[in-house]
Amino acid sequence: MQETADTEAADRGERRERIEDALLEVTALLRKNRLVEGLVHEQAAHAPASGKAELVESLVTRQNRAQLQRKLDRLHPADIAYILEALPLDERIYLWDLVKSAERDGEILVEVSDAVRESLISSMDTDELVAAAETLEADELAAIAEDLPQEVMDDVIQGLPIEEREQLRAAMSFEEDMVGALMDFEDVQVRPDVTLEVVLRYLRRFDELPSQTDQVFVVDRDERLLGVLPIATLIVNDPDRSVGDLMREPVVKLLQHENADVAASAFERYDLVSAPVVDTNDRLVGRVTVDEVLDFVRARGEEEMLAQAGLREEEDVFASVWKSFRNRWAWLAINLVTAFIASRVVGVFEGSIEKLVALAALMPIVAGIGGNSGNQTITMIVRAVALGQVTREHADKLIRKEIQVALLNGVIWGGVMGLVAMLLYKDFALGLVMVLAMSLNLILAAMMGVLIPMTMLRFGRDPAVGSSVLITAVTDSGGFFIFLGLATLLLI
Repeated sequence: MQETADTEAADRGERRERIEDALLEVTALLRKNRLVEGLVHEQAAHAPASGKAELVESLVTRQNRAQLQRKLDRLHPADIAYILEALPLDERIYLWDLVKSAERDGEILVEVSDAVRESLISSMDTDELVAAAETLEADELAAIAEDLPQEVMDDVIQGLPIEEREQLRAAMSFEEDMVGALMDFEDVQVRPDVTLEVVLRYLRRFDELPSQTDQVFVVDRDERLLGVLPIATLIVNDPDRSVGDLMREPVVKLLQHENADVAASAFERYDLVSAPVVDTNDRLVGRVTVDEVLDFVRARGEEEMLAQAGLREEEDVFASVWKSFRNRWAWLAINLVTAFIASRVVGVFEGSIEKLVALAALMPIVAGIGGNSGNQTITMIVRAVALGQVTREHADKLIRKEIQVALLNGVIWGGVMGLVAMLLYKDFALGLVMVLAMSLNLILAAMMGVLIPMTMLRFGRDPAVGSSVLITAVTDSGGFFIFLGLATLLLI
């Protein structure tokens, strides 16, 4: 197992290096191409217009564009998406104009981030968007439907066969955190009363099997799921045996309206490649594959990371100043208010600080360690909530446990800092204040580290949103108040 993990890690590292090399090469070609075009235009502007000059300009431009085009044609759509995301807006649109083709546009639009997709779509006309959307499967089209203009979606839906139209409408009806949003409709279904030979002949009629096909689904005439037949079982058994004799119970059946976290947990727990999706009547409606689950887990992780920093949504790093401002202003405003409160707490004890200057040097330590401890607690709680390991009913037990951990940390590290303070300032009472203040602020951080995400969960909010901002505000204000208050009572 360790060798396999090491091999996979090495493969990921090699792929990462390849795409980074491709980015460097494409960027260099792009800059060279635009530089040459600029020089040619500049020469043409200063020289008399002639057919020869126009021919030279056309040849040079075409030659450089062709070189860049050949490089792009060899890249996978996901790699092109990565490159587009790494380019400033003007270079991104220039490259997008080179790479655009009806066959690849749709795949690339699916692969890029939501923020970058918006900039690409805005550079395309309606006909181009319709042509790109028509190349996508229903589940892929549903993933980008919100970003497409309504007239484009209307044209695409009208051009679809009835079955695909219904699939698209079904896919668009699910919220992004539901199993149905991860589901695709490319499953292989067989009846239990046919032989393996019939199944093999049926599979040979496909030009290629749907991606991630490790099993076929056994259904009755009403399309109710009866079991699964792994491809490995199909291949090694006697072709005369019936499907019903060899089919197995599915490891897991996912309901289409379940939370997608359920699917992610199941795939991790059972090492699944694919899993059936059923409705409330146990009818097979599609399947979820490991690649979709991995995309969901990655996206969820990015959302939580952004939310903890107080960012409202994913942001294009090359977005306009105004868009970036709108994405960031809300939690910065909250942070400004909390910082002002912390400053007023310090202001209340200005007299104490004037009498004992050491307090000004030591109070950031108390607030800082409380903030770090609170962020550790919040990270653990948010992760546990995401994995379904924690519910609101566990709040009391979690608070008791985290208070005990905080008290132990406070005694140990508060004792260390108390000893340091006593040695630096030759004041035993100041060392005692450090021990008490750090212990109390760590307890406060532990309590708030549990209560903040649990309160958000109670009100149906994402427990990760802005949690680090809130815990920092509480531990800063609380730490200053506790430390300066104790110092005023015991030292001044």
